[in-house]
Amino acid sequence: MLSRAIAAPLSSSSPLHRMLRSLPSLFSSPSPSSSLASPPPPPPPRSSRSTPMAALSSDPAQVAAAPRRRSQIAKRLEKFETTIFTKMSLLAAEHGAINLGQGFPNFDGPGFVKDAAIAAVAEGKNQYARGHGVPQLNSAIAARFEADTGLAIDPDADVTVTSGCTEAIAAAVLGLVDPGDEVILLAPFYDSYLAVLSMAGATVKSVTLRPPEFALPLEELTAAFSPRTRAILVNSPHNPTGKVLSRAELNHIAGLCQAHDALVFSDEVYDKLVFGGEEHVSPASIPGMYQRTVTMNSLGKTFSLTGWKVGWAVAPPALTWGIRQAHAYLTFATATPLQHAAAVALASPPEYYAELRRDYAAKKEILVAGLEEVGFTVYRTGGTYFVVADHTPFGFGSDVEFCEHLVREVGVVAIPTSVFYLDPEEGRSMVRFTFAKDEQTLRDAVARLKAHLRPCRH
Repeated sequence: MLSRAIAAPLSSSSPLHRMLRSLPSLFSSPSPSSSLASPPPPPPPRSSRSTPMAALSSDPAQVAAAPRRRSQIAKRLEKFETTIFTKMSLLAAEHGAINLGQGFPNFDGPGFVKDAAIAAVAEGKNQYARGHGVPQLNSAIAARFEADTGLAIDPDADVTVTSGCTEAIAAAVLGLVDPGDEVILLAPFYDSYLAVLSMAGATVKSVTLRPPEFALPLEELTAAFSPRTRAILVNSPHNPTGKVLSRAELNHIAGLCQAHDALVFSDEVYDKLVFGGEEHVSPASIPGMYQRTVTMNSLGKTFSLTGWKVGWAVAPPALTWGIRQAHAYLTFATATPLQHAAAVALASPPEYYAELRRDYAAKKEILVAGLEEVGFTVYRTGGTYFVVADHTPFGFGSDVEFCEHLVREVGVVAIPTSVFYLDPEEGRSMVRFTFAKDEQTLRDAVARLKAHLRPCRH
């Protein structure tokens, strides 16, 4: 467990240790599967779980005597604290470090998209939008989906606009997964997956993608499916590894889902960020899979507008009904002027995406070449704007210890990948860097690494 990984090498007073010491409760299962629907510990007596009127009194004696519950947070969420991305960004600011941890660009999105948002505000498009999206954006999403997959869909019946892909994931899970249903994740995985599955009362199974290729272990995946499997959550291109699932791997997933009557939740926010001849394949495009697939995406990654939080889910009407039921009680609607601007963005010609890939490929090469020169073993995968590297040549006991050293002594932020696993031991040898930064920032980060980091000599 993570507690064993970090207890010895880190001082209990170190900032990263203090920030991450709550994580063992999140990743407490040493087995390849973990039930998030297991019964909680017996509740304390009713009197200690409620807030007596005495506790609302201004009389100090009554307030002091009032019984109090240990924590005010719901038990299904008390194991989750501030995300690793927020914690590392705070450390970056504290130490003046270059933040190659959290995956957001340090450059702005296209002017024509921002101008469209400004125009929408000026034109008075500022009240609640239709719950499942303004018609122009739904139509633009449907058109892009058809261009990408070859599937013509109904923009009103099959498309739901959400406040970012994270809300699309939450709405799909909360609207389509019942307590006790099994959901399979491919580890390492984006941390919000586990939190929303906990909210839904799901039972999580994890199948690990291992370096250097992070290939899908077909036999392990087959064994993970059961009569209780409700869905598999697929992310390709994959955060944090950059792995792009092949058509053969996705065909295997499709066959298992059809055999077990399971759904696919497909997170495709990095679909336009593929390099080196890799091909992104949407699971919904595989014959027979559209009717059992929820395809989720967003504007933020491809248009460098992560703060806008405009996302969407595409699914057949039978699944869209559940998504919209959850969406209606999560956010109801997404910012109206930003939806109008998103419709303009999605009408961009193919040349926009080609230029985007060329730009990110150049940034990737700066970072990867620099990391390799410093002494990292970099796993060269084909997608996203992340790379994963093996930090063990530098002699640190864990990824957490290494990232602590990196931010405080080198002035560069990376993310410890152990936080992306049910069993943190599986990720303790790796760290994640992002290259979603301008080229000078990447060169400055590499210069700091070269100046302050040396591999161990054995």
